Amino acid sequence: MKNIFANFLNNIFKRQEKIVSLSEIEIAKIEAKLNYNFNNKDFLIHALKHRSFLSVTNESRLLSNERLELLGDAVLGMVVVEYLFKKFPTKEEGDLTAIKSLLVSRKILARAARQIKLGNFILLNEAEEKAGGRNRSSILSDAYEAIIGAIYLDGSLQTAVDFINEKLLSRINEIVSEDRNKNFKSILLEYSQGNSLGAPRYKVKREDGPDHEKLFTIEVLIKDEVLGTGKGNSKKKAEQIAANNALKKINIL
Repeated sequence: MKNIFANFLNNIFKRQEKIVSLSEIEIAKIEAKLNYNFNNKDFLIHALKHRSFLSVTNESRLLSNERLELLGDAVLGMVVVEYLFKKFPTKEEGDLTAIKSLLVSRKILARAARQIKLGNFILLNEAEEKAGGRNRSSILSDAYEAIIGAIYLDGSLQTAVDFINEKLLSRINEIVSEDRNKNFKSILLEYSQGNSLGAPRYKVKREDGPDHEKLFTIEVLIKDEVLGTGKGNSKKKAEQIAANNALKKINIL
């Protein structure tokens, strides 16, 4: 299947009249940051080609990085789950799902992309670039997943595993321990759904103070059981604190 897809891409590249989009120097720079040299540089260019750039090259939608992003997302998910399965033999499915959700989240992948300055190399049209596309988390995380897909096709599954281990999983303790990286509501949702408990429900228990200085107290319930309470000057903050406290109660954090 991998070879079929690789041949398919090669045929498309041959049929399309392409504009040179990355210089040899730029390719060498990004390869150095990735610590991987592509045998077929077209895979790298393809992974960095945002759909907005197609208006510049007048290429088919198939030449954006969206298909590679899909492939990379699947490879990343499989590698992360296998790693967690082996690393945490006593954790249940819901626990593993919660950690996996954090590791492959847009925030974490975008941060990994920023660390290697991936945004400098993404191919965008002028309008998208002026709109701040080079630093947009969605574009960065998508390109990062596309890079993983490109490495898998250009090399092998083991090559992709090595890249993910080096760039992401080697920092798992740092990522998991940093509260600022956690979307506690998302982790709690993954846990509850992974254990067939339905979705958490957030309920405003109290509102204190004047309108311009409101303090919200919010409870989070699963199966009508209150698992956590949070207070904050916005409902969003209070819900995150409530979810955090719930995760501590059930020993996820």
